[in-house]
Amino acid sequence: MKSILMGGGKLFSVYTPRSIETLVKQADLCPTPISREELLSSPEKYRDVEYIFSTWGMPKLSEEEIRTCLPSLRAVFYAAGSVQAFAREHFASGVRVFSAWGSNAVPVAEYTVAQILLANKGFFSSCRIMTRGDHKGAKHYFQNMPGNYGARVGIIGAGMIGKMVIRRLADYRLETVVYDPFLSEEKAAGLGTKKVSLEELFETSQTVSNHVANLPATVGMLNYALFSRMPETATFINTGRGAQVVEEDLIRALRECPTRTAVLDVTYPEPPLPDSPFYSLPNVFLTPHIAGSAGDEVARMGEQMVSVFAQWQKDPEQAFDCEVTRPMLETMA
Repeated sequence: MKSILMGGGKLFSVYTPRSIETLVKQADLCPTPISREELLSSPEKYRDVEYIFSTWGMPKLSEEEIRTCLPSLRAVFYAAGSVQAFAREHFASGVRVFSAWGSNAVPVAEYTVAQILLANKGFFSSCRIMTRGDHKGAKHYFQNMPGNYGARVGIIGAGMIGKMVIRRLADYRLETVVYDPFLSEEKAAGLGTKKVSLEELFETSQTVSNHVANLPATVGMLNYALFSRMPETATFINTGRGAQVVEEDLIRALRECPTRTAVLDVTYPEPPLPDSPFYSLPNVFLTPHIAGSAGDEVARMGEQMVSVFAQWQKDPEQAFDCEVTRPMLETMA
């Protein structure tokens, strides 16, 4: 065998029977998943393995373990998003790493665009007011919303997901502004958006959507100085990471102005602690981290890795959009 499967319980959802069948033929794949324990206990069995196909639950291996158990390993094809947890050791061992982060970004962008469109119509709070039986109050809230034509949306972070959201919002005639220190003015203009400071973004946007990479430098970057600048009917949407938000500051800003709204798909910790005000604030709407690939959507990532492997067979030295390099880990999720 030249290829093995490694990962958690979603392996056979991500890699469908059709994908497995293709890899068995094209990559000499062993269709039975291999655990870290199995690999370490029988290293001689895997000395000829050249490729790992994986997804969420990819075990972390040390450089010594990779070189001892997988001396022929050339590439890891990771059918999921972030590779931060395991990639560095593979880079140090001369192994290339490919990630389906682009495929995983699609449902997040779709989810985000849907929430932005609903937020600009006042859907969330007017729905909650209406379900309390207050038709007049719900109508009043809605009538103070701008709707979607020409409304300004602030995007924090112009990585893969942020760029997808910006491009998709253009179809709705929404104005976008972006904060991303790694994005040039020229590239922002090419996306059809404009770079602004975080302060201007929060102060002038009807809806703010967070897509910042989950890095030590971004922890706690969104605080009261920013949330307090939000307009009275503005909405903050978070599908990035909860740790980027100083949650007591967001709670304070929402309490001070109850017509503001927060739509949170991620929190820190996740889920919120039992006594978190997020559960009781009427202008907070929580979802259980559902923006990413789920259900049948996960198969998109496996299919991408199968396709990339086919391209690799033709020319391993070609440029791959989905390849992750060591320097990229400093700025990506």
